[in-house]
Amino acid sequence: MILVVDAGNSRAKWAVHDGGQFTHHGWVPTAEISALGEGWKALPSPDSVTIANVAGERAAAELLSQVSRWNLAPHFVTAMRNQCGISSGYDDPAQLGPDRWAALIGARALFACDCLVVNVGTAMTVDALTGQGDFLGGIIVPGYELMHEALATKAARLSAEEGVFSRFPRSTRDAITSGAIQALCGALERMRQAMLDAGYAEPALVFGGGAAPQVAPRLGHPVNIVEHLVLEGLVRIAGEPKDIR
Repeated sequence: MILVVDAGNSRAKWAVHDGGQFTHHGWVPTAEISALGEGWKALPSPDSVTIANVAGERAAAELLSQVSRWNLAPHFVTAMRNQCGISSGYDDPAQLGPDRWAALIGARALFACDCLVVNVGTAMTVDALTGQGDFLGGIIVPGYELMHEALATKAARLSAEEGVFSRFPRSTRDAITSGAIQALCGALERMRQAMLDAGYAEPALVFGGGAAPQVAPRLGHPVNIVEHLVLEGLVRIAGEPKDIR
Protein backbone atom coordinates (compact mmCIF):
# COMPACT_ATOMS: atom_id res chain seq x y z
CA MET A 1 0.00 0.00 0.00
CA ILE A 2 1.52 3.28 -1.17
CA LEU A 3 0.34 6.70 -0.03
CA VAL A 4 1.24 9.43 -2.51
CA VAL A 5 0.81 13.18 -1.96
CA ASP A 6 1.00 16.09 -4.41
CA ALA A 7 1.28 19.26 -2.33
CA GLY A 8 0.73 22.05 -4.85
CA ASN A 9 0.34 25.79 -4.53
CA SER A 10 -3.45 25.63 -4.29
CA ARG A 11 -4.33 22.05 -3.37
CA ALA A 12 -2.77 19.12 -1.55
CA LYS A 13 -3.96 15.99 -3.36
CA TRP A 14 -3.42 12.44 -2.12
CA ALA A 15 -4.24 8.87 -3.00
CA VAL A 16 -3.59 5.32 -1.83
CA HIS A 17 -2.42 2.76 -4.41
CA ASP A 18 -2.62 -0.97 -3.70
CA GLY A 19 -0.18 -2.01 -6.42
CA GLY A 20 -2.89 -2.30 -9.04
CA GLN A 21 -5.13 0.73 -8.68
CA PHE A 22 -6.01 3.75 -6.56
CA THR A 23 -8.29 2.72 -3.72
CA HIS A 24 -8.71 6.02 -1.83
CA HIS A 25 -8.12 9.63 -2.78
CA GLY A 26 -8.92 13.18 -1.69
CA TRP A 27 -7.64 16.72 -1.40
CA VAL A 28 -7.62 19.78 0.82
CA PRO A 29 -6.68 23.40 0.11
CA THR A 30 -2.95 23.77 0.69
CA ALA A 31 -3.68 26.62 3.12
CA GLU A 32 -5.52 24.01 5.23
CA ILE A 33 -3.00 21.20 4.81
CA SER A 34 -3.27 20.26 8.48
CA ALA A 35 -6.75 18.93 7.63
CA LEU A 36 -5.19 16.04 5.69
CA GLY A 37 -5.17 14.02 8.87
CA GLU A 38 -8.97 13.92 8.94
CA GLY A 39 -9.09 12.18 5.58
CA TRP A 40 -6.39 9.74 6.62
CA LYS A 41 -7.98 8.51 9.85
CA ALA A 42 -9.76 5.59 8.22
CA LEU A 43 -6.89 4.57 5.92
CA PRO A 44 -5.09 1.28 6.32
CA SER A 45 -1.49 1.79 7.37
CA PRO A 46 0.57 2.36 4.20
CA ASP A 47 3.87 0.62 3.55
CA SER A 48 5.45 3.80 2.19
CA VAL A 49 4.72 7.49 1.61
CA THR A 50 6.01 9.44 -1.40
CA ILE A 51 5.49 13.20 -1.66
CA ALA A 52 5.92 15.90 -4.31
CA ASN A 53 5.94 19.21 -2.44
CA VAL A 54 6.10 22.62 -4.09
CA ALA A 55 4.22 24.37 -1.29
CA GLY A 56 7.22 25.26 0.85
CA GLU A 57 8.74 24.42 4.20
CA ARG A 58 5.59 24.88 6.30
CA ALA A 59 3.75 22.35 4.15
CA ALA A 60 6.70 19.94 4.37
CA ALA A 61 6.74 20.19 8.16
CA GLU A 62 2.99 19.61 8.36
CA LEU A 63 3.24 16.58 6.06
CA LEU A 64 5.98 15.11 8.24
CA SER A 65 3.77 15.61 11.27
CA GLN A 66 0.76 13.97 9.63
CA VAL A 67 2.75 10.96 8.38
CA SER A 68 4.32 10.38 11.78
CA ARG A 69 1.14 8.55 12.90
CA TRP A 70 2.40 5.53 10.93
CA ASN A 71 6.01 5.78 12.11
CA LEU A 72 7.16 6.12 8.49
CA ALA A 73 9.82 8.34 6.95
CA PRO A 74 8.28 9.81 3.77
CA HIS A 75 10.27 10.13 0.57
CA PHE A 76 10.21 13.74 -0.69
CA VAL A 77 10.78 13.58 -4.43
CA THR A 78 13.57 15.55 -6.10
CA ALA A 79 13.89 15.51 -9.87
CA MET A 80 16.89 13.53 -11.10
CA ARG A 81 18.97 13.18 -14.26
CA ASN A 82 17.53 9.69 -14.89
CA GLN A 83 14.60 7.93 -13.25
CA CYS A 84 11.79 5.56 -14.23
CA GLY A 85 12.76 5.62 -17.90
CA ILE A 86 13.02 9.42 -18.14
CA SER A 87 16.23 11.28 -18.97
CA SER A 88 16.15 14.96 -17.99
CA GLY A 89 17.57 17.57 -20.33
CA TYR A 90 17.33 20.28 -17.65
CA ASP A 91 20.61 22.13 -17.04
CA ASP A 92 20.20 21.44 -13.32
CA PRO A 93 17.82 18.46 -13.01
CA ALA A 94 17.09 19.11 -9.32
CA GLN A 95 15.75 22.58 -10.20
CA LEU A 96 12.74 21.05 -11.96
CA GLY A 97 9.67 20.98 -9.73
CA PRO A 98 8.96 17.53 -8.29
CA ASP A 99 5.37 17.74 -9.51
CA ARG A 100 6.52 18.31 -13.09
CA TRP A 101 8.98 15.43 -12.78
CA ALA A 102 6.30 13.10 -11.44
CA ALA A 103 3.88 14.17 -14.20
CA LEU A 104 6.51 13.32 -16.83
CA ILE A 105 7.04 9.89 -15.27
CA GLY A 106 3.29 9.32 -15.09
CA ALA A 107 2.85 10.31 -18.73
CA ARG A 108 5.72 8.06 -19.81
CA ALA A 109 4.11 5.10 -18.03
CA LEU A 110 0.79 5.70 -19.78
CA PHE A 111 1.85 6.95 -23.24
CA ALA A 112 4.95 5.51 -24.95
CA CYS A 113 5.12 8.20 -27.66
CA ASP A 114 6.15 11.82 -28.17
CA CYS A 115 4.10 13.89 -25.72
CA LEU A 116 3.39 17.32 -24.40
CA VAL A 117 2.78 16.89 -20.68
CA VAL A 118 0.52 19.71 -19.54
CA ASN A 119 -0.41 20.57 -15.96
CA VAL A 120 -2.98 23.36 -15.64
CA GLY A 121 -3.04 24.62 -12.08
CA THR A 122 -1.95 27.86 -10.43
CA ALA A 123 0.58 27.94 -13.26
CA MET A 124 0.42 26.01 -16.51
CA THR A 125 3.46 23.93 -17.40
CA VAL A 126 3.97 22.43 -20.85
CA ASP A 127 6.80 19.89 -20.98
CA ALA A 128 8.12 18.16 -24.11
CA LEU A 129 8.80 14.42 -23.75
CA THR A 130 9.96 12.15 -26.56
CA GLY A 131 8.87 8.59 -27.17
CA GLN A 132 12.34 7.49 -26.04
CA GLY A 133 11.81 9.09 -22.65
CA ASP A 134 13.93 12.21 -23.19
CA PHE A 135 12.62 15.31 -21.42
CA LEU A 136 13.55 18.16 -23.77
CA GLY A 137 12.43 21.06 -21.58
CA GLY A 138 9.27 23.05 -21.07
CA ILE A 139 7.58 26.34 -20.28
CA ILE A 140 5.76 27.85 -17.31
CA VAL A 141 3.04 30.47 -17.73
CA PRO A 142 0.46 31.90 -15.30
CA GLY A 143 -2.58 29.69 -14.95
CA TYR A 144 -6.21 30.46 -15.69
CA GLU A 145 -7.15 31.84 -12.27
CA LEU A 146 -3.84 33.66 -11.85
CA MET A 147 -4.43 35.60 -15.07
CA HIS A 148 -7.87 36.65 -13.83
CA GLU A 149 -6.45 37.73 -10.47
CA ALA A 150 -3.57 39.66 -12.04
CA LEU A 151 -5.91 41.73 -14.19
CA ALA A 152 -8.25 42.43 -11.29
CA THR A 153 -5.34 43.49 -9.07
CA LYS A 154 -3.31 45.55 -11.54
CA ALA A 155 -5.87 47.03 -13.92
CA ALA A 156 -8.53 49.52 -12.86
CA ARG A 157 -12.16 48.73 -13.62
CA LEU A 158 -11.42 45.07 -14.41
CA SER A 159 -12.98 42.34 -12.32
CA ALA A 160 -11.78 38.83 -11.47
CA GLU A 161 -15.37 37.64 -11.88
CA GLU A 162 -15.48 34.77 -14.35
CA GLY A 163 -17.24 35.11 -17.69
CA VAL A 164 -17.83 32.58 -20.46
CA PHE A 165 -15.61 31.65 -23.36
CA SER A 166 -16.39 33.18 -26.73
CA ARG A 167 -14.42 33.49 -29.95
CA PHE A 168 -15.63 37.09 -30.18
CA PRO A 169 -16.36 38.25 -26.61
CA ARG A 170 -18.87 41.10 -26.23
CA SER A 171 -18.49 41.84 -22.54
CA THR A 172 -15.47 42.63 -20.38
CA ARG A 173 -15.94 39.57 -18.19
CA ASP A 174 -16.14 37.32 -21.24
CA ALA A 175 -13.15 39.09 -22.79
CA ILE A 176 -10.99 38.34 -19.73
CA THR A 177 -12.08 34.72 -19.47
CA SER A 178 -11.70 34.13 -23.21
CA GLY A 179 -8.35 35.92 -23.26
CA ALA A 180 -6.97 33.74 -20.46
CA ILE A 181 -8.07 30.55 -22.19
CA GLN A 182 -6.77 31.69 -25.58
CA ALA A 183 -3.42 32.69 -24.05
CA LEU A 184 -3.00 29.24 -22.49
CA CYS A 185 -4.01 27.53 -25.73
CA GLY A 186 -1.59 29.72 -27.67
CA ALA A 187 1.34 28.85 -25.39
CA LEU A 188 0.57 25.17 -25.74
CA GLU A 189 0.19 25.44 -29.51
CA ARG A 190 3.63 27.10 -29.74
CA MET A 191 5.18 24.17 -27.86
CA ARG A 192 3.37 21.70 -30.11
CA GLN A 193 4.75 23.48 -33.17
CA ALA A 194 8.24 23.53 -31.65
CA MET A 195 8.17 19.74 -31.37
CA LEU A 196 6.99 19.38 -34.96
CA ASP A 197 9.63 21.84 -36.19
CA ALA A 198 12.30 19.81 -34.37
CA GLY A 199 11.29 16.70 -36.31
CA TYR A 200 9.21 14.90 -33.70
CA ALA A 201 5.89 13.21 -34.39
CA GLU A 202 2.58 14.86 -33.62
CA PRO A 203 2.73 14.82 -29.82
CA ALA A 204 0.04 13.31 -27.65
CA LEU A 205 -1.41 15.98 -25.37
CA VAL A 206 -1.44 14.61 -21.84
CA PHE A 207 -3.30 16.88 -19.40
CA GLY A 208 -3.52 17.05 -15.63
CA GLY A 209 -4.54 19.78 -13.20
CA GLY A 210 -7.76 21.29 -11.98
CA ALA A 211 -8.17 23.79 -14.83
CA ALA A 212 -7.63 21.23 -17.61
CA PRO A 213 -11.37 21.17 -18.52
CA GLN A 214 -11.29 24.91 -19.28
CA VAL A 215 -8.38 24.65 -21.72
CA ALA A 216 -8.51 21.19 -23.29
CA PRO A 217 -11.78 21.60 -25.27
CA ARG A 218 -10.53 24.80 -26.95
CA LEU A 219 -7.38 23.38 -28.54
CA GLY A 220 -8.80 21.69 -31.62
CA HIS A 221 -6.63 18.61 -31.06
CA PRO A 222 -7.31 15.30 -29.29
CA VAL A 223 -6.51 15.56 -25.58
CA ASN A 224 -5.87 12.89 -22.96
CA ILE A 225 -6.97 14.10 -19.51
CA VAL A 226 -5.42 11.99 -16.73
CA GLU A 227 -7.19 12.68 -13.45
CA HIS A 228 -4.25 11.81 -11.17
CA LEU A 229 -1.28 12.44 -13.47
CA VAL A 230 1.21 13.58 -10.81
CA LEU A 231 0.05 10.87 -8.41
CA GLU A 232 0.48 8.26 -11.18
CA GLY A 233 4.10 9.33 -11.47
CA LEU A 234 4.62 9.27 -7.71
CA VAL A 235 3.41 5.67 -7.60
CA ARG A 236 6.05 4.74 -10.20
CA ILE A 237 8.75 6.56 -8.25
CA ALA A 238 7.69 4.81 -5.05
CA GLY A 239 7.89 1.43 -6.79
CA GLU A 240 11.38 1.96 -8.16
CA PRO A 241 14.11 -0.05 -6.36
CA LYS A 242 15.72 2.16 -3.74
CA ASP A 243 19.27 1.49 -4.93
CA ILE A 244 18.47 3.05 -8.33
CA ARG A 245 17.57 6.44 -6.86
